[in-house]
Amino acid sequence: MKITVAGAGYVGLVTSACLAELGHQVTCIDIQREKIDMLQNGRSPIYEPGLESLLVKNLRNGKLDFTVDAHHAYSNVDIIFIAVGTPEIHGGSVDLKYIHVVSHTIAHYIENDVIVCTKSTVPIGTNDLIKQIIHSRKPPKLHAEVVANPEFLREGSAVFDFFHGDRIVIGTDNPKAVSIMEQLYLPLKIPIITTDIKSAEMIKYASNAFLATKISFINEIANLCEKVGANIEEVAFGIGHDKRIGHDFLKAGIGFGGSCFPKDTKALVELSGSVEHRFELLEAVMKVNNRQQSVPVLKAKETIGSLQDKKVTLLGLAFKPDTDDVRESASLRIINELLEEGAVVRAYDPIAIPNAKRILGNTIEYSSDIRVALHEAELAIIATDWEQIKHVPLEVYCTHMKDSIVIDGRNCYSLQEIQKYPITYFSIGRPYVFKDRPNDSVVKESGE
Repeated sequence: MKITVAGAGYVGLVTSACLAELGHQVTCIDIQREKIDMLQNGRSPIYEPGLESLLVKNLRNGKLDFTVDAHHAYSNVDIIFIAVGTPEIHGGSVDLKYIHVVSHTIAHYIENDVIVCTKSTVPIGTNDLIKQIIHSRKPPKLHAEVVANPEFLREGSAVFDFFHGDRIVIGTDNPKAVSIMEQLYLPLKIPIITTDIKSAEMIKYASNAFLATKISFINEIANLCEKVGANIEEVAFGIGHDKRIGHDFLKAGIGFGGSCFPKDTKALVELSGSVEHRFELLEAVMKVNNRQQSVPVLKAKETIGSLQDKKVTLLGLAFKPDTDDVRESASLRIINELLEEGAVVRAYDPIAIPNAKRILGNTIEYSSDIRVALHEAELAIIATDWEQIKHVPLEVYCTHMKDSIVIDGRNCYSLQEIQKYPITYFSIGRPYVFKDRPNDSVVKESGE
């Protein structure tokens, strides 16, 4: 099929490259000339494992191209995917200006019957709006069927998720559109769920909201474990064996971030309010998550007192491993709180430093070498569970830091291994380890 993807952002690029890999003829359009030039040269503007190699491969074999030319992109195609940004605005509402613009543009340039699929995460009812815009502007003899086709790609594993997803959701009441979309995705051999448009829109929001709820729940249990002397890892392992609960998203830490969970939970709460339904559960989920991101700084103040002029190293800037995305990253909040306390902050990250610099500027120091980042630090806070951090030899903390105090917001290390080194170690929902207690390193219940 001939396919156009509108938007060369995270979702648009992954969708474009993967559809081209399936053998379709794909054009990706974006209004940013600099980004398109970069992509035409085979360079990805975002870090996503496996993405750039797919871009290069399919550019070379002619299955993929990039353009800023709307006529070239939208004329004579079978399917158009909308993957433009839907940023958050005041109160958790979603800004649909890019949806409006691309819908008008599609209507102006289409020259044949076409299916328009919405990949962007949009509030319930938005696809009806897209349909209204296109139908009011398109040539009268042409038919454009609008389909809700939400994405479920995880940053850091998006290429894998495209080819090995749990399900594909197609929202439309048009049997012909269903048949065409099923044909498109047939090679993936992934279960396809067909629904009406509004249900497909809701599935996306409900999925993310449920996962966010699961994260906040296990973090609350972790906080309780610290007070009563239980170990959250053993608790999570035990409850995860219940098939009704499962093990996924039961890893305690310092909360969720990124471009999806925070925005989508706020948007669902906002939507609920607009129809006079107060979503109290999600309000609590967001409150818990906001509080959880401050836990490392609270632990630091409890441990060493004033942070004024203390040298603190933050390990990890991305909101999760294997991405350079710092949107809604707990790291940014932690850094801002450390700076407010007067700390001198140095940060390590293998990938995300350029994006963090755009936000933080020169308010902190940066290093892509974990040993340099830890040099003479009086405190280290782990905010992202990069493999590079999880596998750093623990003696590095002892030999490079001025005082080997580590607050691990992602539970990267086993307590048994930590006890072998003179490290004071605080994690989430687990007993603390103090290096200066009798018998060297002895695990103590955090509630003591």
